[in-house]
Amino acid sequence: MIALDTNVILDVMQRREPHFKASAAVLERVLRGEAQAALSAHAVTTLHYLVARFQDRKKADQAIDWLLKHLEVLPTDRNTLVRAHSLAGNDFEDMVLAAAAESASCNAIVTRNVRDFRPSPVPAMTPDEFLLTPPGRYRIQDVN
Repeated sequence: MIALDTNVILDVMQRREPHFKASAAVLERVLRGEAQAALSAHAVTTLHYLVARFQDRKKADQAIDWLLKHLEVLPTDRNTLVRAHSLAGNDFEDMVLAAAAESASCNAIVTRNVRDFRPSPVPAMTPDEFLLTPPGRYRIQDVN
């Protein structure tokens, strides 16, 4: 399973160029069942806030319904936050994602900010790098 950074989802939701195509292709693999993916809980709340603020509440609710239908949510508890705080990253939010991905035994974090995840115990890769991996490599039953 892969953990998706918020920026990958925002690339798709906002059709941000030049990143839209690769990020959309990552989600397409998930929809086809070629990979399983998860978001951090704080990504879900952040995405809802942004869509509601810059579009409207109805679209934000629809976006969250879609995300929850197709993606897992990484559990985050006190231990996850303590672990994140122990990592040497500059961005605490990224380290929370890293610690949650570690706790859930994710194989990779897909992000456009690979450099920010250097201290992560879970390797990070860009959407383009993820797309170079064989389909099916990041499914739960393939882990172990």
